Amino acid sequence: MIRTRFAPSPTGYLHIGGARTALYAWAYARKHGGQFILRVEDTDQERSSEASVQAILDSMTWLGLDWDEGPIFQMDRLSRYREIAEVLVGSGNAYWCYATPEELTKMREEQRKMGAKPRYDGRWRPENAADLVPPEGVTPVLRFKNPDSGDVAWDDLVKGVITVSNTELDDFVLLRGDGTPTYNFGVVVDDHDMNLTHVIRGDDHVNNTPRQINVYRALGYELPAFGHLPMILGDDGERLSKRHGAVSVTHYRDQGFLPDAVLNYLARLGWSHGDDEIFSRDQFVEWFDLEHVNRSPAKFDATKLSWTNGEHINLADDNLLADLVRANLGGQDITWEDGPDLSELIKLLKDRATSLNDLAESVLMFFREV
Repeated sequence: MIRTRFAPSPTGYLHIGGARTALYAWAYARKHGGQFILRVEDTDQERSSEASVQAILDSMTWLGLDWDEGPIFQMDRLSRYREIAEVLVGSGNAYWCYATPEELTKMREEQRKMGAKPRYDGRWRPENAADLVPPEGVTPVLRFKNPDSGDVAWDDLVKGVITVSNTELDDFVLLRGDGTPTYNFGVVVDDHDMNLTHVIRGDDHVNNTPRQINVYRALGYELPAFGHLPMILGDDGERLSKRHGAVSVTHYRDQGFLPDAVLNYLARLGWSHGDDEIFSRDQFVEWFDLEHVNRSPAKFDATKLSWTNGEHINLADDNLLADLVRANLGGQDITWEDGPDLSELIKLLKDRATSLNDLAESVLMFFREV
């Protein structure tokens, strides 16, 4: 059975890029009769918050991206990561590193002066550290002993075959000093334990994939299929971020966008089905495949999103819109029975609205006159 996941970090709201990733992973599982798992990667305790967890769950629920298992929290699995860490130590694939932050900073500065790429130099590798004595008062981190030679290659479901030389990779940290796993370790353990078959995520994770594949192989785990989605850019050609304005799902919910319209627009950010621009959730699930996901970046267009929302409003059932408008105007002192039939009024007004807020404002004018 196909099993996919969405694994956000609860350090803020669910943004457009994360929602697109969740949508594609969800749709792939639904299309193939599989399962979709929600995992919360909350090991960054300084930045994680319960409010962010709830905001992400609320956004997922509003979008209708239902999950079959979860939410599963990484902080509930710390003993499991430590257990697998000991397996890697026992097999000679990991070792404790006592290098201090000051030492590492000095090491990187010297590498930069020599024109070299800053990277850990392996000073605490067992073959290099025979004469080193662990210093007092230093809490070690656990590092992965990356292979010194050979290549890591995988056939990416979106980007095709990608090959990385092991000489480009250093001995990255598996466990921090406080015992929490780093991203590249935690996801391998989690994805294996949760029997994931497909890892669908943003292409900012391409550089993490060879490191993770090496950990999979060191543990003797079967590899999932990897698919890396194209970056989403702002109108200036830079990666979409807060400085481009509204990029959170909750913003569009609060501005009166329909969830199916947001899904429709997100689906088109990097994927297409011929010339079809407006389609339903069910149609998207039926049509979606990773073969037609673009390799090049997608550009976010707020105007196009508003147009898409307007099209969905125009196609929506008038009685449904009436219920949504009543909810939108719930704080207003309105006696609905004293005005025109709301569904009939909406039928006349909806073709000029690009949001529920627009539609509600138009409706309100008629009831203020009563």
